[in-house]
Amino acid sequence: MQKIIKQFPVLSQYTYVNTATSGLLYDGLLDWRQEHDLDFLIGGSKMKMKGHLLISETRNSIGKFFGCKANNVALVPNFSIGLNLLLEGMEATRNVLLLEGDYPSVNWPFETRECVTYYLKVTDALEENIYDRIKKDNINVLALSLVQWLNGIKVDLEFLRNLKKDFPDLVIIADGTQFLGTEVFNFEDSGIDVLGASSYKWLLGGYGNGFLMFAEDTHSKFKCRSTGFNAADGDMEAKEKISFAKQFEPGHLDTFNFGSLNYSLGFLSDIGMDNIAEQIKKLSIKAKGELENLGMLEEFVVKRKEHSSIFNIPGDKELYAKLMEHDVVCAQRGNGIRLSFHFYNTENEIDKIMGILKRS
Repeated sequence: MQKIIKQFPVLSQYTYVNTATSGLLYDGLLDWRQEHDLDFLIGGSKMKMKGHLLISETRNSIGKFFGCKANNVALVPNFSIGLNLLLEGMEATRNVLLLEGDYPSVNWPFETRECVTYYLKVTDALEENIYDRIKKDNINVLALSLVQWLNGIKVDLEFLRNLKKDFPDLVIIADGTQFLGTEVFNFEDSGIDVLGASSYKWLLGGYGNGFLMFAEDTHSKFKCRSTGFNAADGDMEAKEKISFAKQFEPGHLDTFNFGSLNYSLGFLSDIGMDNIAEQIKKLSIKAKGELENLGMLEEFVVKRKEHSSIFNIPGDKELYAKLMEHDVVCAQRGNGIRLSFHFYNTENEIDKIMGILKRS
């Protein structure tokens, strides 16, 4: 792992515990990007005319990485655009259950449309409460982030799988931006109908690329109207033959951005998602235990059986400045300070942070 960590120059200068804000650029991806742009510089449109091959390869890589058929993958600039395109095809009469304090790009698109929205407070009994509210309020759509951006609460994936079995007509829409890239995941076995993500955090894909994955029958639940020449793969005769996933790709897709995602999926695969998941889990358990001992975690976070590697601790601008003074890169989120640990972090870095917190 140390050899891999050396690919990230930022880590030689800082204790970077801010992947929940932005994943890092690394040497291998920088080299690929420079080669990509050099090819464009020399080849011009000749290079770009072959771009569809890289876009198709990226779609296939996403499908293979997350267990989803490639023709059920839509490439989008980011999760927010993808969700809004999807909801343009949603019936206005849906009863939608949202989580209080979820990422604004998850909740706001529902709030601005003519659906009926219900809200659930995030507690240690999150899954049980979701189940009860779905029964009580005749919920048609459950929309949530798999990992909460403010405090790192992670929904039980087995619960979602069983929820879909108990409520087969329920449409589950999930944001995986703070989850995908942290553990092994198979979309087709998840029970989720639509899972999207922006790729610039845990997937290390850089900015300007994201994707949506659709369950097989999702097309029958939405009437999306977006279209364009790219959706038909530049075929004048294919206007009426555009697939559901391709409706989310009406215009051209940037080979630089999506090629970056494709490269990073290969990078993560070479490391091994099992190895990445093991390292993140080890860091999460250590950080949670240390922060709990310091009394810096909310009670409902402590009570959860399993947590992500994102933590929010109480702290003002003074503590934030203290951490930054010691080269700890983190973020002020909500009412506290958010720490997030990826595979390139170490237990020694956790010890360093705990030392700062104890002295503050």
